[in-house]
Amino acid sequence: MPLNFENYLLIIPLFLAIGIGWLLGRRDVKKRLSRPQNSLSHEYFTGLDYLLNEKMDEAIESFIRALEINSDTIPAHLSLAKLFRRKGDVDRAIQIHQTLLARPDLNRADFMRIQMALARDYYAVGLLDRAENLLQDLIKAPSPKKTQSKALSLLIKLYEKEGEWEQALATAEKLSTEERKRISTELAHYCCELVETALSEKQLKRARDYLRKASSYDPENVRISLLQSGIAMQAQQWKQAIKYLKSVGKQDKLFVSETIPDLKRCFEETGDIDEYISYLRTSLAQSPSTTAIIALAEQIKNERGIYAAGSFITEELKRRPSVKGFNSLIDLHIEYGSESARDSLKVLRGLTGQLELSKPVYRCNNCGFSGRTLLWQCPSCKQWGTTKPIQGLEGE
Repeated sequence: MPLNFENYLLIIPLFLAIGIGWLLGRRDVKKRLSRPQNSLSHEYFTGLDYLLNEKMDEAIESFIRALEINSDTIPAHLSLAKLFRRKGDVDRAIQIHQTLLARPDLNRADFMRIQMALARDYYAVGLLDRAENLLQDLIKAPSPKKTQSKALSLLIKLYEKEGEWEQALATAEKLSTEERKRISTELAHYCCELVETALSEKQLKRARDYLRKASSYDPENVRISLLQSGIAMQAQQWKQAIKYLKSVGKQDKLFVSETIPDLKRCFEETGDIDEYISYLRTSLAQSPSTTAIIALAEQIKNERGIYAAGSFITEELKRRPSVKGFNSLIDLHIEYGSESARDSLKVLRGLTGQLELSKPVYRCNNCGFSGRTLLWQCPSCKQWGTTKPIQGLEGE
């Protein structure tokens, strides 16, 4: 049976029960308590009974009551709080962590662990200011390298959530080189967010500075090339823009379709239409897309007429069928066909047009979220750079 989320949540208390049982037994031997063993473990065995009857909430409550707070049981309390947070009951997790922090006998290591866990609680529930304060305290205080790394990483995600891109980048500089490499994609996109802000404020030099920084993090990032081409086009540097747009196909061939409208304009401005047609043919051979087929058909129509363009699309659709390509073929037949056929074709085109507009254009390759707008950060799984143009019958 596949391990789904519900089964996963059920397994955690089982392992906790085993650990708590060991702790209780260890405590009995260590402290030689005077009360009988049955009285001592009553809540623990009650919790096991609840767990076996799949009453997880009641089981957790019994395990909490069975545990005294001391240095031996703090890991178990932290695990229970983590379980509450994963279940969505963050208030209970916060309560456990605050109770632990209130103890005067905590050693430094346990204090930092609990403080880190409480910061995660606040982050999860949206109390970002509180989470930030706790994380800043952890970073400033003397602490193990692993704790520093965890605090810095969570603080970066917090700034990302707030859209504080400069603070996220500044915090990332405190990570080790190896740790920065692991999040290089995210850091490049933070820079790109700042580029877009700078461009909206017409601060071209600042935008270019952030683009250079983005390239230092992730030189193969498609978004960087698209932004560079946009800046070049605004400056009417058409050949430079063409260079950036062509580089997209080398970085990720799925994004070639995104570059074709801008490439068409650049080549028209330079007067190199033959080079544009050559590029389209090369793209069809190396990274075929419906957008490239339609763009090349348009050029064939200009040179050789509608019939030749229609024949070209028909042959391409046999190899790479798509709703978008079929709609383009219908448009040509409406323009080329007889008067009697046009009315029927227009009705058909209306139906297939609605079909095309109802389908998503982009999909996240990580979680499957789809939509009609290219979002560089998936709104569902929050991953950067995983959303790409959809391929196949309903896409490119």
